[in-house]
Amino acid sequence: METTILGLDKKKTENLVEELNVLLANFQIYYQNVRGLHWNIKGKNFFELHVKFEEFYTDAQEKVDLIAERILTLQGVPLHTFNDYSSLAKVPVAKNIYEDVKAVELVVESLSELLKIERSILELSDDADDEGTNSMMSDFISEQEKTLWMMNAWLG
Repeated sequence: METTILGLDKKKTENLVEELNVLLANFQIYYQNVRGLHWNIKGKNFFELHVKFEEFYTDAQEKVDLIAERILTLQGVPLHTFNDYSSLAKVPVAKNIYEDVKAVELVVESLSELLKIERSILELSDDADDEGTNSMMSDFISEQEKTLWMMNAWLG
């Protein structure tokens, strides 16, 4: 078995890099969505959601960086063009969402898609004995599950 400088199976690591790039692309779409929600939200819940969406895009921006750095750690190349992101998008692309319920529903749908990708990566990283990626996915998953619970509670 050929291994990487981290001592991981090279083929399994290449598969992980591909899937991490899918996650990276989808986080970039999610980031842009919540950035747009932050800018465009209107209505009685403006103050509450304006702040919450800023929290979400700041968190997404940090996660984008963590994912890209993990790809580099695994000796891969992180995607960095909008064409690449769009071609791999599973998270819906939002445009002109101003209304509070639709905005929160978009966040819920987006986080659900991100969780599917993360759980898939978690399985791959477990199989590859890649504790670094495994730990990162576990942290992302537990945090996003809590956010989903809260957003669903907000929706009623």
